[in-house]
Amino acid sequence: MQTDQNVSATEPDWSREAPRGFWDPGPKLLRALRRYQAAKARGGVFGKLACKRWVLSHQFWSVITQSELHLNMHIDGGLRLPHPTGIIVHPNATIGPNCQLMHQVTLSGAVVLEGHVDIGAGAKLVGPLIIGADAEVGANAVVTKDVPAGAVVGGVPARILKMKPGHGTP
Repeated sequence: MQTDQNVSATEPDWSREAPRGFWDPGPKLLRALRRYQAAKARGGVFGKLACKRWVLSHQFWSVITQSELHLNMHIDGGLRLPHPTGIIVHPNATIGPNCQLMHQVTLSGAVVLEGHVDIGAGAKLVGPLIIGADAEVGANAVVTKDVPAGAVVGGVPARILKMKPGHGTP
């Protein structure tokens, strides 16, 4: 899993969500979600019409990616979906700024991802639980307990493998 040490855990980097080409399903799925939420907040006749347009776009990209991100869920800016296939996120989950979800990730229940959390391919997080800022969850890990900030976890069930510098000891 590639991580970027310069990514903030508190300030969203909106450029991470920008589509980089005509066929960029992850950012386009997020764009549909963001624009639906903005249109709903705007309200009025034009807001309702815009909501309908963005619901159709969201449904299209959800089918293409075979992913499920609910239109009304809370996602802070800077979410990356590099390979957005098979990602399932419970509507009660909360995703903090600058997180990354790889393919086949499942966030089941009230999972809270704080800032700059990277989730490896195939990982399953079964909530309610909180994943601390700057944490990493390894591929195919099954997380059933809270993860402290700066921890690197992996395995079934997940356990702390190491702590990142400046975040303490396990």
